[in-house]
Amino acid sequence: MSLSENTPRKRPEELRSHQWYGTEGLRSFSHRARTRQLGYLPEEHLGKPVIAVLNTWSDINPCHVHLRERAQAVKRGVWQAGGFPLEFPVSTLSETFQKPTPMLYRNLLAMETEELLRSYPVDGAVLMGGCDKSTPALLMGAASVDLPAVFVPAGPMLPGHWRGEVLGSGTDMWKYWDDKRAGLIGDCEMQELESGLARSPGHCMTMGTASTLTAAAEALGVTVPGASSIPAVDSGHDRMAARAGMRIVELVHRDRRLSQFLTPEAFEDAVTTVLGLGGSTNAVIHLIAMAGRAGVRLTLDDFDRIARTVPVLANVRPGGQKYLMEDFHFAGGLPGFLSRIPDLLHLDRPTVSHDTYREQLAGARVHDDDVIRPRDNPVAAEGGVAVLRGNLCPDGAVIKHIAAEPRLLRHTGPAVVFDDYRTMQRTIDDPALGITAETVLVLRNAGPKGGPGMPEYGMLPIPEHLLKQGVRDMVRISDARMSGTSYGACVLHIAPESYVGGPLALVRTGDSVTLDVEARVLRLDVDEGELAKRRAAWTPPPARYGRGYGALYDQQITQADTGCDFEFLARPGEVPDPYAG
Repeated sequence: MSLSENTPRKRPEELRSHQWYGTEGLRSFSHRARTRQLGYLPEEHLGKPVIAVLNTWSDINPCHVHLRERAQAVKRGVWQAGGFPLEFPVSTLSETFQKPTPMLYRNLLAMETEELLRSYPVDGAVLMGGCDKSTPALLMGAASVDLPAVFVPAGPMLPGHWRGEVLGSGTDMWKYWDDKRAGLIGDCEMQELESGLARSPGHCMTMGTASTLTAAAEALGVTVPGASSIPAVDSGHDRMAARAGMRIVELVHRDRRLSQFLTPEAFEDAVTTVLGLGGSTNAVIHLIAMAGRAGVRLTLDDFDRIARTVPVLANVRPGGQKYLMEDFHFAGGLPGFLSRIPDLLHLDRPTVSHDTYREQLAGARVHDDDVIRPRDNPVAAEGGVAVLRGNLCPDGAVIKHIAAEPRLLRHTGPAVVFDDYRTMQRTIDDPALGITAETVLVLRNAGPKGGPGMPEYGMLPIPEHLLKQGVRDMVRISDARMSGTSYGACVLHIAPESYVGGPLALVRTGDSVTLDVEARVLRLDVDEGELAKRRAAWTPPPARYGRGYGALYDQQITQADTGCDFEFLARPGEVPDPYAG
């Protein structure tokens, strides 16, 4: 698909917005009059595709603080292509500030996106996001309403710098915080790090959740080519935004809706991409939820099946050892990366920019073989995430094993159990707990309901006395998530969660726990008779919320293995367009 003057253009009466603007009734008269009130001339918008620009900009979201300006570039592209842009502010999900976690509100932004697009006179949408939960939320909502749409990624921030070192946001924060707790650096160094870790607008420049999910969006085919890795402050990011604005007008005229791109093949390719990048474990939950909204069944087993076929080729931290997203971008970006695994992709499916992905990748090259490795020199032989099963996680759990110390990938040790994150924070350094390097740290009541919102608590801190001995990794298991910038032998997303009576609720301090990544096993080494007694004695905790959005969340949220969507949003069913007359 390419922008062409020969492309058929929709007649005004064929546009969805015509229901609001183009009829002879009182309502259309009112809509036109109110548009004049906004200061627009009839010739600026009548008969043209109306494009909603959904902007997650906010003064308190550093990942998106530049999107106010980028929206102007999107509008420029829409006007240039003959459309009429309207900017809509939508919820911002700031990973750095929103508590207890933006994951609690992902589905709220998805609802807002869906209902806004359905209820206003728009023919297509440009979705502007990038910070972790905003990408899946915007695409989930847009998929449910199924209008033409293009996603504009916020882009990674510039690399951090400190005393001659190049810093990766998140990843080096964890590293140097452990160094401080171990007594290796002090307050002066930490103050300098505060100013050097995050130097510009944009999301994390490691292969964290934000970079992983924007890459997944590009792999799905819903961005313009190469969009996901352009640094946020690069002038190329402005040009990409303008190109997206031009593209959405073309998609409206061609009636190319999201459902035509969000196919089973597209989601398989997105999973392949995430695993080959050594991406965030959070992508497992979000891609399952996004696929569900598109009517595609995606499961944990699909991730594990594909992981065994795709090597990790992106040498980008934290899964890789050295590079950051700016390096990845100039090494060829996602097109270059995908050019190394064409046999693992469905190349005949369409994207928002081309008739086939094969056409989109034509001419893509890799310019640095250490940043994007060749197949015969991978970062890891298999995809970066493994799916575990066993009596502790009958519905599954995940581990980013390429970011763990290899010695821990087959490990048996005694559990030390924490019932909640606050207790863990208060007591983790207590010598009386008897924690050694062989201990398996267990955190429960941190899942979708128990968290609430499944916070990124899964990278449990290592006790200070062990840090001072040089220990930097331990086996840690929970029903929580962890930041995509994190690392370590952390088993996550245990389903069903402990708060609803999953087996994690039955673990006691001193129980033996076995992790075997190669065998894909997570097991509590306690006989079934004893577990049955504990299960009979377990009582469900009280609901977290008595009213409000939290109560709706508690009633509707599904478990991690099915994407943590709301049941009433995830189920199939028709929703009619509103009557605008």
